[in-house]
Amino acid sequence: STFHCAARRWAALLAWSTVMPVTMRWGRCWPMFLLFCALGAQAAPEVVENSLGMKFVRIPAGDFTMGSDATPADLAKHFPHYDAVRLGKIDDEAPAHRVHISRAFYLGQHEVTVGQFRRYLQQSGAVPESIADHTGGYGYNPDYDPDKTVRGDAFEGRDPKYSWTNPGFRQGDDEPVVNVSWNDAVAMAKWLSAKEGRRYRLPTEAEWEYACRAGSDTTFPNGDDPQGLLAIANTFDADAAVNWPRWQEWALPGHDGYAFTSPAGSFAPNAFGVYDMLGNVWEWVGDWYGADTYAHAPAADPTGPASGSRYVRRGGAWHSWSLYARCGFRNWNPPESRYTLLGIRLLYEADH
Repeated sequence: STFHCAARRWAALLAWSTVMPVTMRWGRCWPMFLLFCALGAQAAPEVVENSLGMKFVRIPAGDFTMGSDATPADLAKHFPHYDAVRLGKIDDEAPAHRVHISRAFYLGQHEVTVGQFRRYLQQSGAVPESIADHTGGYGYNPDYDPDKTVRGDAFEGRDPKYSWTNPGFRQGDDEPVVNVSWNDAVAMAKWLSAKEGRRYRLPTEAEWEYACRAGSDTTFPNGDDPQGLLAIANTFDADAAVNWPRWQEWALPGHDGYAFTSPAGSFAPNAFGVYDMLGNVWEWVGDWYGADTYAHAPAADPTGPASGSRYVRRGGAWHSWSLYARCGFRNWNPPESRYTLLGIRLLYEADH
């Protein structure tokens, strides 16, 4: 199709552009410039703004290859610092299979921001789960030592002092909200649906990966080299590693400019015109998790298992190592989970 040809041109140009300097702020402007060159002004995405000031991009129907058949040996070529055990824990990404998305949809151009979530709470009267159950969330504490805890988690929690208003670091209203559960995300979608008369929901896992890949068939939307993430995503790099020196070897050897979350739209969009599909915060999707989901999934509009105990989250976050910020990587949590790396991106269904 015309779109997929343009998307392939964009992916090739963006992959080339990642050799440009990214340690300087203007270095990230190159992918944006090349995007417009590749797609042309006539292919600018259709963007709609809702009552909370959230922008949504129309994603066309189409086909793509979901998942990956990459072996640990394949991944080791691009992730040489990872041991075989880590590289082997990806079998739930297989088999790679063709998926048809039969209906266009509108996907949040950005992850839900702190300011948008605050407006939702003020207008709806909703109380986030981390506050309602009085157990709080997780947060960054420079004095916290994971080795002195049972779980060994990178962040302190759960603790009532942490919630969507306090993840342990300062956030602006234009940065993605964190410490929100799957239940919080669904509640927000239901309220918006009732308020605006159109159906909001979380994307399915297939819709999410289709939108993330945006016509590409590589590990990342801009190629297979993890170093390319510095141009398109806020992940674990030299800026974040300052606060976690024990994990320095897993950090990308470069700077994306952010030690924690970054403002929405700080990096280049993908070929659909969507930002931060990788990095910044993990994003809940609507599907229950199943390790063998792909082996039994229908070819058209799959929605995951009928039941389960954990929901899928996708995309990686500002603290994610590059192996876990791939288009095909899958992770999961129970619906009541809330975490300082976990946020929301909503979808609303297009009229047909």
